[in-house]
Amino acid sequence: MAISDARLLEFLACPEDKGPLYYFEGEDSLYNPRLRRRYLIKDGIPVMLIDEAESVSEEEHTRLLAKAEADGIQLNFTPA
Repeated sequence: MAISDARLLEFLACPEDKGPLYYFEGEDSLYNPRLRRRYLIKDGIPVMLIDEAESVSEEEHTRLLAKAEADGIQLNFTPA
């Protein structure tokens, strides 16, 4: 399920490093490539809790970066 309010996406940051995220709408997740951590979206609401984030393997990290590049998915903001 997509994020219920698209405007929310531009304000979301990783709760740990405060950096930008990739939004994979088809996978109901936000991904931090720096920490290799995935945050799930449940019922249109991002679960941005560090304790509930999923760590991803090297293989999954590579897949997600390739998918972002192939699909033209950009980080949700540019860090200052």
